Amino acid sequence: MSQKVTMYSTAVCPFCQRAERLLRSKGVAAIEKIRVDLDPERRFEMMEKTGRRTVPQIYIGGTHVGGFEELAALDHAGRLDGMLRGEPGQA
Repeated sequence: MSQKVTMYSTAVCPFCQRAERLLRSKGVAAIEKIRVDLDPERRFEMMEKTGRRTVPQIYIGGTHVGGFEELAALDHAGRLDGMLRGEPGQA
């Protein structure tokens, strides 16, 4: 079973689009997108949860991964696939 993926994003963010492309290339069919450009209250929620102002902010399961660069680093380290599958010790 694959982990739920949630991404705080905006419509025009190139890093959000790159993150989505990477996740889709890994077989992630559904990404719950929280559009902080459409709902400013959600940006405050994101900042409270992550301590960050920039998008994307990505969660895999209940784990905050960070932005696109952190997501790509997990992939390069060979840990993203296991994390998406919910394997322990991959976060």
